[in-house]
Amino acid sequence: MSAGPTLEQNAQGKVLSLRAGGAWTAPFAPMLEKLVAEAEKLAGGKAEVAIDVSEIAKLDTFGAWLIERLRRSFSQGPIEATINGLSANYSSLVDEVRRVSVAPEAEIATITITGMLEQIGRTVAGIFGTVASLIDMLGAVLVAGGRVFIRPRSFRLTSTVHHLEQVCWRAVPIIVLITFLIGCIISQQGIFHFRRFGADIFVVDMLGVLVLREIGVLLVAIMIAGRSGSAYTAELGSMKMREEIDALRTMGFDPIEVLILPRLLALVIALPILAFLGDIAALYGGGLVAWLYGGVDPEAFLLRLRDSISINHFTVGLIKAPVMAAVIGIVACVEGLAVQGSAESLGRHTTSSVVKGIFFVIVMDGVFAIFFAAVGM
Repeated sequence: MSAGPTLEQNAQGKVLSLRAGGAWTAPFAPMLEKLVAEAEKLAGGKAEVAIDVSEIAKLDTFGAWLIERLRRSFSQGPIEATINGLSANYSSLVDEVRRVSVAPEAEIATITITGMLEQIGRTVAGIFGTVASLIDMLGAVLVAGGRVFIRPRSFRLTSTVHHLEQVCWRAVPIIVLITFLIGCIISQQGIFHFRRFGADIFVVDMLGVLVLREIGVLLVAIMIAGRSGSAYTAELGSMKMREEIDALRTMGFDPIEVLILPRLLALVIALPILAFLGDIAALYGGGLVAWLYGGVDPEAFLLRLRDSISINHFTVGLIKAPVMAAVIGIVACVEGLAVQGSAESLGRHTTSSVVKGIFFVIVMDGVFAIFFAAVGM
């Protein structure tokens, strides 16, 4: 067994010499901590500090860190402590420990006008950067789509069908369930309030217009942003971390054409289908509640629904769906390709993908509402 650790101190005026010996390893942690703490009390006012480690018989990462801690304790301003007598066997270990930076103490945050303006500027610049990256991705997708249109054989049908099954078919149960429940809630709340005025039947008008024009497609798009958008970001981010995307470029393949175009096309096809199924489920749920809770017969519900809505309401909802799908897909792919080589980055960009996807979906819904109001639809 190696001898215990030692740390001899020799202070002569402004010069301090420290000589370490024995085993500086983790089993002797209590003794080492005590020796280093006593030596650190001498810090301050020394013009020269030398740490001699030539007599250390055994050294591990714990001991190397304590030696580096000693060096940093005596390094003040232009004065830097030196480590002498380090053997070749342990020099790489000490150098590796030395590269570990010490986190500076957190400064007390002060709110100033300059700081607030700087933060606003950074936020605005970040927004413009996000919009620029989305436009760049849209252009790259259009170029890749043009190449596929010119050379149809390059279109990856198998990949598109696979993603269509993941995005559309596997999402049907949750989409139908959620929209059915939302239709039930809208109908129940409408009847509860309209009953005060003896206008129970008008809940059909509200349900039909809300579901077909706004709530149906918006709710489905938000769920797809959370379900499929996050999946796209996680998949592409994992490929980026494993350098699979770089490998595709090395082999001469365009990642936009191979990875992003099939995903985006599957999403554009899937969202209108899911929106239609969601509309049907919401209307069915609303009609069921109107019958059981409000006493509106199914026949009267259908007759009133036919009179209160038109094909324009249904068309407006379906026109929004593919555009929202494209926005969700582009945001998800941009965030996926922005992932760096860490799990923290993957989680951060996946969260950002969902938040940005939902935000842009709501913005697009507002733009469509203004547009359709202007054209009289």
